[in-house]
Amino acid sequence: MNSPFKHFYRKSYTDRLTVVGKYAELNDDAKKLIQTHVDQTDAHLIENYLTDYSLPEGVGVNLVVNGNEHAIPMVTEEPSVIAAVSNGARMLSKNGITATVINRELIGQVVLHKPSHSLLEWIERHRANLIALADSAHPTISKYGGGATEIELRKLDENEYSLDLSVNVAEAMGANIMNSMLEKVGASINQQAPGVVLMQILSNYATKSLVTVVGKIDFEQLSAPGMTGREVAVRIGLASHVAQIDPYRATTHNKGIMNGVDAITIAMGNDWRAIESGVHAYAARDGQYRGLSRWHIVDHQLVGEMTLPMPVGFVGGATKVFPMVKINQSIARVKNARELMQLIAATGLAQNLAALKAIVTDGIQKGHMALQLNSLAISAGARPDEVASVVRKLRTMKNVGVDDARAIIKQIRKSN
Repeated sequence: MNSPFKHFYRKSYTDRLTVVGKYAELNDDAKKLIQTHVDQTDAHLIENYLTDYSLPEGVGVNLVVNGNEHAIPMVTEEPSVIAAVSNGARMLSKNGITATVINRELIGQVVLHKPSHSLLEWIERHRANLIALADSAHPTISKYGGGATEIELRKLDENEYSLDLSVNVAEAMGANIMNSMLEKVGASINQQAPGVVLMQILSNYATKSLVTVVGKIDFEQLSAPGMTGREVAVRIGLASHVAQIDPYRATTHNKGIMNGVDAITIAMGNDWRAIESGVHAYAARDGQYRGLSRWHIVDHQLVGEMTLPMPVGFVGGATKVFPMVKINQSIARVKNARELMQLIAATGLAQNLAALKAIVTDGIQKGHMALQLNSLAISAGARPDEVASVVRKLRTMKNVGVDDARAIIKQIRKSN
C-alpha cells in the first residue's frame, strides 16, 4: 500500500502539514488554525508534531488541607468540575481535610521466566548486593534522601516470577530512575542465567505511595431545600455504601473523584494516565471494584475517608519543560511531592462530596446542565461577548439544544 504517511516522521513540518491537509481535506482556515498554535519547543517533545491542543485552566477555591488554605489549579474540559470542587471544598472548609502520606516509594518489576531453583536462591542470597547495584544506576539520588530500599520475590504462576524493587525516588516522578535501576538489576540476573529475564519495567500500581485524606462536615453544612442536613448526610452515606457493593455505581463514583484528581494532576505536569491506572487497580484490590471513598455518620458529622495511590513528582519530567507547572505550584502553595500528594487527594475528596450531595438531593443535571449552557452557546457559534446573553435566554427555556442557541444568536445579532 502506498500510504501518504510513509516515512512521515522524516518529513519537515511543512510537508507533514501538507500531507495531513490533503488526507483530511482541510481547508485553508483549518490549516491556518493549526499553524496558529504551533510551539517550536513543543515540536521537540513528541514525534510527528502538528500543533498544540489547549485545554482551559481554572482555579478551584475554598480547599483547606491540614489547616492551610489552597487554591487548586485545574486543567479540564468539563464545565462543572471546578464549580463542584469549590462547592465541596466550601462544605469541608470549616473543619478542613486532614491528609497524611503513608509512604512514598515506587515499585518496579524484573519478570523472570522459568527461573531455576538455584537462581532464586542466588537472588535471595544477594538481595543487598542487588539493592546496591540498583543504587549505582543513579548514585546522585542518595543526595536527595532517595534510593532502593527493598527487593521481594513473588511467584506469579508455575513459570513466572516477579522480582519487585522498591525505590524512594525523593521529589522526582521517578519513572526513568526506576527503569534504569531495573535494567541494571536485570542485566546482573541475566549474567547468572542468560535469557531468564522476560522484561523489566516500573509498575503503576503504586501500593507503596499512598496518601489518606479525611474530611468532616457538620450537618448544618449539608442542608438542602426540603431536607435537613442530617437527612442529606444519611443519603450520602447510603450512596457511598452502594458504591462499595455495586461496580456499576462504583465506576461512576470513582470517575467523579478522578474529575478533580486528573484536573490538578495535569496542571502540575504529572502523568495522569499513570495515576488513573493505579487508582482503578487499587479500587479493585480485594477482587471487586469498589468506590474509593467511604462516607459515614459519626455523632453529628458526616465523615469521609479515602486512600489513593499517588506517585506524583515535584521535579523533573514535564515539570521542567512546561513553564506553567512552576506557576501552578506557586498558586497551589505546595513545596514538595508529599504536599502535592495530599492536595491532589483532598481535591478528589471534595469533588466526590459535591457530586454525592447533588445526586442525592437535586440530581446531577440541575447544576451540571446550567454550566453546560456556556458550552452549548459556544458550540452554536456565539462570540465571547455574546455568550452571557445567549445563556440568559437559554435558562428560560426547557430541553434546549443547539438549534435553540443558534436562533437566539440570530436574534441578538439582528437586534444589534
